[in-house]
Amino acid sequence: MASRKTVGLVLGSGASRGWAHIGIIEALEEAKIPIDFIAGCSVGAYVGALYASGSLGSLKEFLLRMDGKKIFSYFDVVFPRSGLLNGSKRVQQLFSMHTSAKTFEELAIPLVMVATDLERGEKVVIKSGNIIEGLRATMSYPGLFAPVRVEDRWLVDGGLVDPVPVGVARAMGAGIVIAVDLNSRIVSRSRHAHDQNDPVKLIDLRPEETEKNHDTGNELIKKMADFYESAGNSFKHKTSELLRREAATPDIIETVITSIAIMQERITRINLAVDRPDILIQPRLGEMKMMNFDQVAHAIEEGYIGAQEKIEDIKTLLSVSG
Repeated sequence: MASRKTVGLVLGSGASRGWAHIGIIEALEEAKIPIDFIAGCSVGAYVGALYASGSLGSLKEFLLRMDGKKIFSYFDVVFPRSGLLNGSKRVQQLFSMHTSAKTFEELAIPLVMVATDLERGEKVVIKSGNIIEGLRATMSYPGLFAPVRVEDRWLVDGGLVDPVPVGVARAMGAGIVIAVDLNSRIVSRSRHAHDQNDPVKLIDLRPEETEKNHDTGNELIKKMADFYESAGNSFKHKTSELLRREAATPDIIETVITSIAIMQERITRINLAVDRPDILIQPRLGEMKMMNFDQVAHAIEEGYIGAQEKIEDIKTLLSVSG
């Protein structure tokens, strides 16, 4: 009996759009599409790592219960050094609150992350050792987060060189590559059709798991939400004081992220033309700014819909493989 081809899932960079990865994975799981390898960049690596550790449901519940705008209150302002924010301690907290996994070797699905060598401009593939260290590297937006020293290299966001690392997934041994590009400019079908206050009408695909974790997670989430609401207000005040910007001027975080997003869109087009995935999923999030962390449900739903549109094509590839 012929064995099927292995499937690699590539989760690209995209800041707040990255929550679309949750909906995409849920759609693939619902359709019983196997995932043998994961290659992630930036937020894609974060979601991929939690999925590979079996903790995607915990992440989804946490995001839907918190106001996404508080995400940045997890990070400490570090003016005027190499980045506006220091994410080391907070990235560990954001990851460890969902899973006890600490190393790549503990993950149920093989995972690799992509970072960029700041001095050499080279792509760096991280596939072993400490997960938090890898996440800090792949998620370090230049100018926003301080670079991370790993061995003899200063590492920053992998999206600078490979926002959707298709080639990395193929190098892992994937026979079929499903890639997710969050940097397209395709606009949602209904931009404001869904209310954030009713977030799980179409996307609550695993109610049993959510219910099971409900009681144990509520107290922690409430305490963290209260703490970070206060911290978020402090963060906003501190950055406004330091920057002394006019209200009509785009803030520095949005400017940095959007500028990098423009660059990543161009790089993605070139890379995907050279190294094409077998399936390309592009959620309709073109109207969503990179820092719209308060549109969690919308991003997840668009990811789910985008993946559903490709399910039959994926099943066809699996049926003819072997």
